[in-house]
Amino acid sequence: MRIAMVSEHASPLAALGGVDAGGQNVYVARLSEELARRGHDVTVYTRRDGTRLPDRVGLPGGAVVEHVPAGPPEAVPKDDLFPHMPAFGAYLAHAFPRERPDVVHAHFWMSGMAARIGARPRGIPVVQTFHALGTVKRRHQGHEDTSPAERVGIERQIGRGCDRVLATCTDEVLELADLGVPRRQVSVVPCGVDVGQFWPGVPTVGTPARRQRHRLLSCGRLVRRKGYDQAVRALTRLPDTELLIAGGPPPGLLDAEPEARRLLRLAERSGVADRVRLLGAVDPARMPALIGSADLVLCTPTYEPFGIVPLEAMACAVPVVATDVGGHRDTVSDGVTGRLVPVGDLGATAEAVRDVLAGERLRRAMGTAGRQAALARYTWQRVADGVEEVYQRVTARDEIRSEVA
Repeated sequence: MRIAMVSEHASPLAALGGVDAGGQNVYVARLSEELARRGHDVTVYTRRDGTRLPDRVGLPGGAVVEHVPAGPPEAVPKDDLFPHMPAFGAYLAHAFPRERPDVVHAHFWMSGMAARIGARPRGIPVVQTFHALGTVKRRHQGHEDTSPAERVGIERQIGRGCDRVLATCTDEVLELADLGVPRRQVSVVPCGVDVGQFWPGVPTVGTPARRQRHRLLSCGRLVRRKGYDQAVRALTRLPDTELLIAGGPPPGLLDAEPEARRLLRLAERSGVADRVRLLGAVDPARMPALIGSADLVLCTPTYEPFGIVPLEAMACAVPVVATDVGGHRDTVSDGVTGRLVPVGDLGATAEAVRDVLAGERLRRAMGTAGRQAALARYTWQRVADGVEEVYQRVTARDEIRSEVA
């Protein structure tokens, strides 16, 4: 099967940890690689954000990344890319006739716009994964939401008009229903984790030396919605415990990062500055060891469309305490693989962390259960199985339509 992945801002080649580089980049990269290994012809179309990038770059497994000229060939915040989507779509409209894909899989709402422009005139079926919905972002960020005003309306059009919406968690299905997307048009396939890279017992050589009895780890993009301030505040109620925060720019550039400065000021005011360390960007190859060095991974975002970090912790057999939002509700089994806590409830967060840290036997049991869950439901092989099934359904329907016509 020839598959076109459209991922306008989230390149599978991007360095992780930046403001606009996170779980979606991982998802597109790993899914594309796994599908290519199965013999599919996979091309990922992503926006050119540098003048020296080659037109096409190969990925492990055989997939190819094609850089699309749409807007200036430089880094542009994703919320500023909206005006360039017609150009992106026009490029696809010229590219698809040369190598007509059997299915187009669009990632994020702006990719959905471009995919429709490129695929609709050719009658090519489109599968849409939103990764995050504008209604959710607007609800939680309010006036701080920098998304274009047109986003929610366009997401509604895309959801209703594409051949299939591929949701990553059950919470998203409810949000899609509120947008008027029929349940019968939605399939739920979660994100995945590389259980070969993230596994229990990874040697922790080279990780930061432990300074306290217990270690908490929070990681991901260094943005306000990730709720690292909640983790810092919780530390005031957790003696003999340190917090490492991994993500953001390289360590040497953290001083210029507004969110890093805000968190350090908060730690200073809270009296825990000596127990909080911001690590900056961490090489993905080092993340399993860093996770393995922690007693517990703490994920406290105010909202989370899916959240790959809990899966990585579970695959490493490390328990998770996470806010009861979005994809966490699917991945973290409360009391089994970790604990779920209300957003913004400092007391509940600290209590849950204390309970897990207090019992080594409990931590081992939660870690074992997390590893088993990762192996059973969240490998990239299982994810690709689900996505392949969706592709087969929409392409079969397309073949039927062609025969009728």
